[in-house]
Amino acid sequence: MTKKTLMLATALSLVAGLAGAQDKPKIGAAVYGLNAEFMQIWAQAAENHPAVKEGLVDLTVFDGRYDALVQQEQFETMITQGYKAIVFVPIDIEAGAAAVDAAAAAGIPVFGSNTRVNSDKLTAYVGSDDVQSGYMEAKHVLDKIGCKGNVVIIEGPIGQSAQIQRLEGNQKALAECPDVKVIEQQTANWSRAEAQTLMENWLTAHPGEIAGIIGQNDEMALGAIEAVKAAGLKPTDFAIAGIDGVTDALHAVKAGDMASILQDGHAQAQGALDLAIAAVLPDYKPMSEIWSQYPDMPWADGKAKEYNVPWTPVTADNVDALLATRQ
Repeated sequence: MTKKTLMLATALSLVAGLAGAQDKPKIGAAVYGLNAEFMQIWAQAAENHPAVKEGLVDLTVFDGRYDALVQQEQFETMITQGYKAIVFVPIDIEAGAAAVDAAAAAGIPVFGSNTRVNSDKLTAYVGSDDVQSGYMEAKHVLDKIGCKGNVVIIEGPIGQSAQIQRLEGNQKALAECPDVKVIEQQTANWSRAEAQTLMENWLTAHPGEIAGIIGQNDEMALGAIEAVKAAGLKPTDFAIAGIDGVTDALHAVKAGDMASILQDGHAQAQGALDLAIAAVLPDYKPMSEIWSQYPDMPWADGKAKEYNVPWTPVTADNVDALLATRQ
């Protein structure tokens, strides 16, 4: 092969490679924020989806930075750049609807995951029942304090579906215990640091009066535990619960400091991505193992509107096995 022929062959190879990359469908995952472990687990699961690893699609995860406007701008970018499908984890149940509307107008299907958006243009949703988890965590706290005494509630970002629905579940459990009084209730925006500050203030304002702490996610429950320890108190003297099953919470459950409910972000991410890929690749069959892991959540040819990933209470019997998955 002459030098000129070799150069031509190399150029043709590069052009073919570029064309192949351009032919690969682009899928975006717009998540509300990546500061905390749970959404990091979600994003990692999406990036490790078998179809992504095999190069069937080109996935980009967008960090919404806990800002509905940022998420709207990211949707506009994906629409302009010709993305074929979007997986959406919105920060705001109402504000996120405008982003879904814009994508739908551009003919781009949007699949919800983890948190909800009030839009009838969402193609399908893969997540867990947050009302149920809110009830489960509050019931644990209330059972531990014998349905008597004072509790505090640390909420997620106001206006996000998980905050709204977990509070509904909290209130459902509280209605079963009329002798329990909620003496403080405020958002800490899923933040461990914000929750610690809140709890420090509440312990100062209500010395010896707080029996239970309902944290609408693990990060905030862990922040409350830090405040309790900083005040020279023992977490075991309180009933404390959170939601998500993040690694530090698993350790805290093992130590007896709190209760937690595992939210399977891995299944939520890969399930939604399977649906998105099926929408853009003809004859695609789901490649994630989550459909066999959860037989009560059947694939249904990818045509269902709702896919419900079950909750798993973290217990002394399963905590070590769950921790082993984080290695």
